[in-house]
Amino acid sequence: MIENIQILSTEILSDRWSILKDINYQYQKDGSSPQTQSRVVYDRGDGAAILLYSRSRNTVILTRQFRLPTYINGNASGMLLEVCAGMLDNDNPETCIRRETEEETGYRLKGVKKAFETYMSPGSMTEILHCFVAEYDLSMKVSAGGGLKEEEENIEVLEMDVEEVMELLVAGEIRDAKTIMLLQYARLNQLI
Repeated sequence: MIENIQILSTEILSDRWSILKDINYQYQKDGSSPQTQSRVVYDRGDGAAILLYSRSRNTVILTRQFRLPTYINGNASGMLLEVCAGMLDNDNPETCIRRETEEETGYRLKGVKKAFETYMSPGSMTEILHCFVAEYDLSMKVSAGGGLKEEEENIEVLEMDVEEVMELLVAGEIRDAKTIMLLQYARLNQLI
């Protein structure tokens, strides 16, 4: 059991897009003497993600966009298939995901259901991702989506057959963690 956790020092290494901190801390484990460690922690804020699905059409809405970190780490095209997602900013998770869904996909949702929360990379990031699911129909489409021009988003909106998406998942073609988790959640809960 970890106990008596104390933050000894925090140094901000960068605050350009999000905050990167070097944190020194001390803790005790199972009554032993205190241990001191140092970790670099990335605080980019919390986010929300959503899987849009249609039972009647047997489809899901995914997005495709360029992700520089994946390109740097060997993804030749840098493009990823993903569920719609965004940062909370100062909104609550449901307000955020409704806003992001309309901006990115062009769908104005009637209802959303919270699926789960997850720490995306707990060894180095503070982010909690609030994950949702929602059923959509074509009457909810209010714009083309694609993201906000002022945020330089370039998002392709894809309506895809569920079985095709599940084949891509099994084949390792879908490599985004939030998307994998939400697709598995939807399949386990018989939404798709």
